[in-house]
Amino acid sequence: MKKRILVVDDEEKIRLIIRKYGEFEGYEITEAANGMDAVKLCRERDFDLVILDVMMPELDGFSTCAAIKKEKDIPVLMLSARGEEYDRIHGFECGVDDYVVKPFSPRELMMRAKVIMGRGKEEESAMDIFTYEGLEVNFTGRIVTVDGKRAELSPKEYDLLFYLVRNRNIALEREKLITEVWGYDYYGDDRTLDTHIKLLRSSLGPYRRLLVTLRGVGYRFETE
Repeated sequence: MKKRILVVDDEEKIRLIIRKYGEFEGYEITEAANGMDAVKLCRERDFDLVILDVMMPELDGFSTCAAIKKEKDIPVLMLSARGEEYDRIHGFECGVDDYVVKPFSPRELMMRAKVIMGRGKEEESAMDIFTYEGLEVNFTGRIVTVDGKRAELSPKEYDLLFYLVRNRNIALEREKLITEVWGYDYYGDDRTLDTHIKLLRSSLGPYRRLLVTLRGVGYRFETE
């Protein structure tokens, strides 16, 4: 069955370019010219990925992403003409899986889309839970609890934390983390990892101390 992608952008030219390359790669492409229509389509149909522009009239990309995530757990790849850290952080906080700055290479966009849609979910045992002091990480349920209160993490924050916890007390190189969490053919930059580490530390509250920076190397989740 073909993977289905919803392309949301108020610029028809952008939608047509993505449609052309997406169909060439064998994907089924559906278009929406605004956020309201995108949310409606996601309610009515199932998609494997949403490629979503930030700057749109009426309902911007961030609001559209949040509304879609309330309906279904669909991966979102955000497009934006702005590349400031604030926008990237805001996007990841809304649940965005990846962030591409315009102007972009259609081929690179399709490669990123392929990586996102190709990520497999490992089967975990029913009692696969890590606990350290007041921090509880439930791998199966994808639930993180900090001192009894559930932490709200983005999909990629969960993936990053789970990998760090499973490899706790091991020095993990930046390249290794990007390869394992984002995929071996990830085409982004190191800022994506740094942004997620920053968000993850914020989400962990008092347990941010467990996420140690190894200068010139990478990071380590330290419990010893």
